Amino acid sequence: MNAPAPLLAQAVSAAPATGGDTFFEIVFSGGPMGILIMCLLIALSIVALALVIEHALTIRQSVLMPSELIDLLTAHLNQGKLVPAVQACEAHPSSLGHILRESLAEVEGGWTAVEKALEDATAEQAARLFRKIEYLAVIGNIGPMLGLLGTVVGMILAFREVANTQGAANAAQLASGIYSALVTTVAGLLIAIPALGAFAIFRNRVDELVAEMAYTAQHILLPVKRALTGRRTAAAPPPAPPKGTA
Repeated sequence: MNAPAPLLAQAVSAAPATGGDTFFEIVFSGGPMGILIMCLLIALSIVALALVIEHALTIRQSVLMPSELIDLLTAHLNQGKLVPAVQACEAHPSSLGHILRESLAEVEGGWTAVEKALEDATAEQAARLFRKIEYLAVIGNIGPMLGLLGTVVGMILAFREVANTQGAANAAQLASGIYSALVTTVAGLLIAIPALGAFAIFRNRVDELVAEMAYTAQHILLPVKRALTGRRTAAAPPPAPPKGTA
């Protein structure tokens, strides 16, 4: 009733062959060049994850436009206190604080100079934020290219083996080399897709926050605008009387 010993031994020896490769074996199955490219891709994935976490923590309304700074500036400027307002901007470093500090520095030049400084500072902060998230787009573009490089190198090595054996390599051996080469392309795409998706999300968030910062800054500077435009009207000389009048 028991299975013969030779048949049982054959079944036991064949059991490991039926199992698939482990994840580690699949990822690092492309030879030295494939391993090097996979290490680069893993490093890119770590950098992309760190950037996403950092951007999620810093590109927020509470960080770029602190509510306590808005309250302080509104109170100081409504009372005409420019020096305390500038000091509040320096005490709360943020994008909105930088914009308002640069704007208040041009008060002596009139409202036109203040408005120009406001526009320039807002554009500067927008460019800084866009440069900050641009690295995600770079990683999203580099990832597939590195993966394609690993695939091309793996295909070259696979077909070189076929050439060296003068076509003696069977289909199974060729397929094994090709599937090992394609692993890097899959890894590159797995990195690029989330990185580009995160870049699009943060780009839209930056657009919204920059527009909100510009509106908030203009609203805070309304007392300054009234004071400067009123001062200019009061300081304007009276019109000269027409010639020929007594």
